[in-house]
Amino acid sequence: MEEQDLAVIIGKNIMRLRKAADMTQSELAEKLNYSDKSVSKWEQGNGIPDVRILVQIAEYFHVSVDDLLREQPAKPVLPARTKLFRRLVILALSVGLCWLAAVVCFVLGGIISPATGGMWLAFVYAVPASAVVVVVFSCVWSWKWVRFVSVSLLVWSTLACAYLTVWWVVPHPTLWLIFLIGVPLQFLAVFGLLGWKRLRFFK
Repeated sequence: MEEQDLAVIIGKNIMRLRKAADMTQSELAEKLNYSDKSVSKWEQGNGIPDVRILVQIAEYFHVSVDDLLREQPAKPVLPARTKLFRRLVILALSVGLCWLAAVVCFVLGGIISPATGGMWLAFVYAVPASAVVVVVFSCVWSWKWVRFVSVSLLVWSTLACAYLTVWWVVPHPTLWLIFLIGVPLQFLAVFGLLGWKRLRFFK
């Protein structure tokens, strides 16, 4: 097999895997610490990544290097809207399970121990639980802004849960200070959104 033919096969495989992962050339380039022009050149068959990059690409997409070197049968790629719709349905069902669990806890608590009260906290706890679900899926699907918003929601809703739980048991006038913990955590979330690699003073 000639080098040009191999370059075309590798380029097609990289493009196929990238589109299947719903990534842009820029996003893949960022993962590989390369420019998007290099990714574009590879996909057009105008060059072959070195062995180290091929291994990195194979590991990222959970395939073997051999899979990148061999011509693969054409598989239909789902339209972006269809893939997005499916992901939103999965996310909505997963978050719905958190709220279903909250409803079950509220109902069972009211039946078993109606005098205790405070079962409304189950709905409060459902907020950070839902945020955890969104954080997990946004990390898997590389939804950077959704991840940032869900992490922020997780931080402040967790603090709200702690505040309301303690307030329900023993009200205290300075209990609001617990929310100060969220300030540095929110800063870290913003810092994570910007990314370490984009801050020049770390280079």
